[in-house]
Amino acid sequence: MAERVQIETVKTDAFTMDYFRFGHGKETLVILPGLSVQSVMNSADTVARAYRSLTGDHTIYVFDRRKELPAAYSVYEMARDTIEAFRVLGLHGARLFGASQGGMIAMVMAIERPDLVKKLILCSASARVTEDGVIGEWTRLAKAGNAEGLYLSFGEALYPPDAFETLRAFLTESAKSVTAEELRRFTILAEGTRGFDVTGDLARIACPVFLIGSKDDRVIGGDATARIAECLKGRADLMVHMYDGYGHAAYDTAPDFKERMLAFLMEQ
Repeated sequence: MAERVQIETVKTDAFTMDYFRFGHGKETLVILPGLSVQSVMNSADTVARAYRSLTGDHTIYVFDRRKELPAAYSVYEMARDTIEAFRVLGLHGARLFGASQGGMIAMVMAIERPDLVKKLILCSASARVTEDGVIGEWTRLAKAGNAEGLYLSFGEALYPPDAFETLRAFLTESAKSVTAEELRRFTILAEGTRGFDVTGDLARIACPVFLIGSKDDRVIGGDATARIAECLKGRADLMVHMYDGYGHAAYDTAPDFKERMLAFLMEQ
């Protein structure tokens, strides 16, 4: 029986932040997950199993957002708190993978602290948020205390139709365990994307970049990845792959996603 992944906590002067780690490879890979109704810390064992093919070469860290959320908390602040967590843990020159909102955080980190990021993978990430869209709908549901509606709206937007129907009963059941505090946190984190725009700063990213998107992304739109690529065009160290039919959560749904990650990470 596999050993359970232990949740650890970074303690700084200003906040605490949960994380977990697994694998024993010489390279450091940091995963910054996207916005979620309930913390990814609750799924540590599942995440470790999903990324086990990368553990031979990597020690993998997965970070949550800070525990003590202020009333307003922007993506930029999320990134700077994660940078502080890196400092406390002594992490630098890491391979950084950000999914969705985690990709936004990863972009800010790579722009502001290039010394921390050796390679950058962005999946289903947008460099600019111009309107609320589906995130605004999620926020309204969370504020109304409608956990089931939120989970179903979330799942319908993230997953392809067939996958969503398969997950519908699971999402409905999961919603029963959502607390008022989790809905409050979700609202703050979702609203933190408002006004996000790093398009003018993307050229400051110094490391190799792998952009992964999905043409049928119903959260950020199918052209969000192309807009980032346009800002980085002309670079020999840029890779782009577009899926079709795997939705916003291609990092979960595309069967070859981890293989593509590993190929990029191991490329010299």
